[in-house]
Amino acid sequence: MPTDASSGNSNYALDKLRGLLRSGSVEADGRLPTERELSTSLGVSRRAVRRALEVLEMEGRIWRRQGSGTYAGQRPDGLSEHVGSIVAGTDPMEVMEVRLRVEPQLAQLAAMRAKASEVERLYDLAGKSEQSTDADSHELWDGALHRLIAQCAGNGFFLAIFDVINRVRQDPAWQTIRERARNAAGTASLIQAQHMAIVDAIAAHDPARAGEAMRQHLLTLQESLVRITSLDRQGAEVEKEFT
Repeated sequence: MPTDASSGNSNYALDKLRGLLRSGSVEADGRLPTERELSTSLGVSRRAVRRALEVLEMEGRIWRRQGSGTYAGQRPDGLSEHVGSIVAGTDPMEVMEVRLRVEPQLAQLAAMRAKASEVERLYDLAGKSEQSTDADSHELWDGALHRLIAQCAGNGFFLAIFDVINRVRQDPAWQTIRERARNAAGTASLIQAQHMAIVDAIAAHDPARAGEAMRQHLLTLQESLVRITSLDRQGAEVEKEFT
């Protein structure tokens, strides 16, 4: 049975746990083995394991959830735990209403604060979005472009709000309807031109033009979404009538 006769026992446990975290050899959800399991696998007492975990928690390397276990990484903020329910309770039209009130402001701030290296990355992402040939690639590069604009704004609170909005992109139903909206007649080429107009305005450090370019871009997407959802409702009503 392992003993904790010396402080070296706890230091040994700490060293081994650091190695475990560095290796990434934890569960997919980041959960670490229990104190009992770690004690057995490391050959030290549970007291030594507990002391080592306390050090790692103070360093921000792990966090604990009462009744659930110990997890690698930093503790999620309170908001992130509720994002799933927020996303589940909304719809594309609500999301677009929020985007129209947030993202033009982010574009304005980005035009004021973006560094030359960030502008270069924006052009690169706009190009990759234009070259995308499938829905998954479209979502990837479009999302990356809009998030970099939010980052360029240099406001952490705004960025956190944007990230909540952006989580909707992970929902398959949202991706499907966005792709349909993007592929509506003439919309795809217009969206790409609008992306470039936004980046051009940011590069020119023209906040008013950047904000308006973003607003026009989001209005285009919103109008396309309205048409698609309207057609879906009409189709559902016709189908119901004949069943």
